[in-house]
Amino acid sequence: MSTFRNFVVVSVSAAIVIPNGNAIAIPNTPGFALDTANQAYPGIGHHPEEGNVLGNAQMGKLSDTGSFLAPNSVQLARYASGTLARTQSVFTLAQAQELNSQKPLITPIQPSGRTAIPGFLAPNPNPLQFPTRPEEVDIEVTQPLTLQQAIELARRNNPDLQVAQLQLERAQAALGEARAGLFPTVDLDVTFSGGRSTGSEFQIEAARAEVSRQREAQRNLPPAQRRDIPDAPDERTSTQLNSTVGINYNIFTAGRVQAQIRAAQEQVRINQLQVESLGEQTRLDVSVAYYDLQQADEQVRISESAVRNAQRSLQDAQALFEAGLGTRFDVLRAQVQLARENQNLIRARSDRQIRRRDLARLLSLPQSVNMVAADPVAVAGLWNPTLEQSIVLAFQNRAELQQRLAERNVNREQRRIARSGRFPQLSLFFNYNLLDVFNDGLGLADGYSAGARLQWSIFDGGAANARAAQEEADIGIAETQFANQRNQIRFRVEQAYFTLQSSLENIQTASVALEQAAEALRLARLRFQAGVGTQTEVIDAENDLTSAEGDRVRAILDYNRALATLQREVSNLSATAP
Repeated sequence: MSTFRNFVVVSVSAAIVIPNGNAIAIPNTPGFALDTANQAYPGIGHHPEEGNVLGNAQMGKLSDTGSFLAPNSVQLARYASGTLARTQSVFTLAQAQELNSQKPLITPIQPSGRTAIPGFLAPNPNPLQFPTRPEEVDIEVTQPLTLQQAIELARRNNPDLQVAQLQLERAQAALGEARAGLFPTVDLDVTFSGGRSTGSEFQIEAARAEVSRQREAQRNLPPAQRRDIPDAPDERTSTQLNSTVGINYNIFTAGRVQAQIRAAQEQVRINQLQVESLGEQTRLDVSVAYYDLQQADEQVRISESAVRNAQRSLQDAQALFEAGLGTRFDVLRAQVQLARENQNLIRARSDRQIRRRDLARLLSLPQSVNMVAADPVAVAGLWNPTLEQSIVLAFQNRAELQQRLAERNVNREQRRIARSGRFPQLSLFFNYNLLDVFNDGLGLADGYSAGARLQWSIFDGGAANARAAQEEADIGIAETQFANQRNQIRFRVEQAYFTLQSSLENIQTASVALEQAAEALRLARLRFQAGVGTQTEVIDAENDLTSAEGDRVRAILDYNRALATLQREVSNLSATAP
């Protein structure tokens, strides 16, 4: 085999695989060169965000089909950068870590075992914070994540789950409020007041006028008949302290308090089921988004392989043309095919960036963090239950069905509360009062009252019956929604199950077609080089190979999506799914 010595210039962050299997990030270093001497690659080129990949003649030995499933030790590198695979870096670990010390672009993840989620992936604790400067939204960290790590992050950071948890806490507090109705209430009312009223002012003025009149009358009397007349009272401010302690206890409420407690308990149950349902839906949404990102990654790889094949065909056409064995038409056809594949590659890279940011949104990652898929594309697992067993499991486990039943129970209790308004309400009360008027020369005064209170709304114009009728209608709505939800669950289980089965068959068919397409391309090139084939046959074979690779990727990821959907529809099996 011919030996090539190449230098791949990396101008944007990439990842290299070191002998122990860790992925070490290379920071943005313009002009940094990686010596790839004496290496055979299935396909390597520039960073997927810049430029075209290098052609077959520049890269040494190329695989006709490309590596579909790379070994575990190199998957992280290929998915982190979109280019590198099956390589051993000429740099030592110490040199790579020194380069990586400028900026923690990628945290190394061991190929086996479970790595704790880095703390810098937690979002800002202030939900109202938003960036105001461009540098605050600059991507500084690119973190590879496995599917399980992504699901854990989503469950920890998902705002909808956090809102559902807060609503559950609110429902639990409302239950405590309802239970308080079983106990007596004790109220304390203390009033301290002071002032002078307008009535007392008039009385003082009247008294002063009466004193003046009496004294004037005394002057006309003989001295022996005169008597002393006291002065009128001065203006005085009234200051007093009035306190009352009241105890009330509802003895009979026609079942209203008990119905309120049961309704609050059912509401807590509804919120608990909502948290469970959102957790399962979050797992599904993240899984589907992760598989979409894997498909975008694979589409980039397939497009890069198609570009390399088109470059090789162009080189063959140019060689035959220069040797006088080909035509200018063949060269032009090859150039058009190469331009078309370059366009497909540009679109694939754009779609991959969109998929990465969409998953980062679902995970609520910080503004300066991006993520890449660390898991290889592979069948996620098998589903052993039959279709009938899957449907029954879904009916038994789905939180949404339990929610509809709990909503019906809440409406029943609300109906009891409405009907209780037609019956008498009996309660006991006890009040103790303490009064002290300052500057009156008297001491404290106290008193109490105790008794029973009967309240009965004999006629309310039919309001209680109308409220009960409303709740009766809500009961019927909840039952109808239960039936509709049950039918939807069955359909989605059947849809996911049939998709799962068809995708599994398509994986086998696509694998065979991929091998056949690779062999057909090899034969088409041999025929074209021998002068017995045409450039059209080579282009058609290249297109068939690209389609076959895409079909196999879609079959596997469609299977994984169907499996994740089936687990979601059955529910409660995300951790123990067969």
